[in-house]
Amino acid sequence: MSGPAHKALVLDFGGVISRTLFETHALSETALGLTPGSLTWRGPFAPETDALWQAMQADQISERDYWLQRTREVGRLLGEDWHEMQTFVQRARGADVASVIRPEAIAAVHQAKAAGYRLAVLSNELDLFYGAGFCSRLPLLGLFDVVIDATYTGILKPDHRAYEQCREALGVTGADCVFVDDQIRNVRGALSLGWQTVHFDVTRPAASFAQALALLHC
Repeated sequence: MSGPAHKALVLDFGGVISRTLFETHALSETALGLTPGSLTWRGPFAPETDALWQAMQADQISERDYWLQRTREVGRLLGEDWHEMQTFVQRARGADVASVIRPEAIAAVHQAKAAGYRLAVLSNELDLFYGAGFCSRLPLLGLFDVVIDATYTGILKPDHRAYEQCREALGVTGADCVFVDDQIRNVRGALSLGWQTVHFDVTRPAASFAQALALLHC
């Protein structure tokens, strides 16, 4: 098979389509009523100052472990006891999710869609973090042919089954999938199945999307 309809752009959501929580501290502080500068952890934007991020990148803790600790820290700043990241995400950005969507992602999705390529989201925690029915609240996601959310499947990247479920739903081969994720462990999972990949650089989103579109020949 050949042609745009037989190739697919598969995107992670958090960090790729949406800006990371590291990039939106000011918005989070405003939404939560915190003093500006209260949130100091910067993850990939200042890894040398974020020991917890370094531990996660070294696979000493999971991504969910990282965010659970940050969630608890932010809850304590508010005098509250938070145990689930969705509390943090929904309180910090739930009222206006569109404000944290990357303009580069919007442009890339529209470009790929207009060229006839298939589109998928492959996320570990879409509704888990943003609440049930999130796709219906974000018009951009209506452009996607497939949304695979481990909130419901229970299969987390980099488990091979997550990628295979997405590929089968798209009706394409692995070699015809261009997968974009900001976590290297997830990129390696796709690579091991013969997918084309882009390790998304959250500090250079335009360049990462340009690389993905080039792989699609878009």
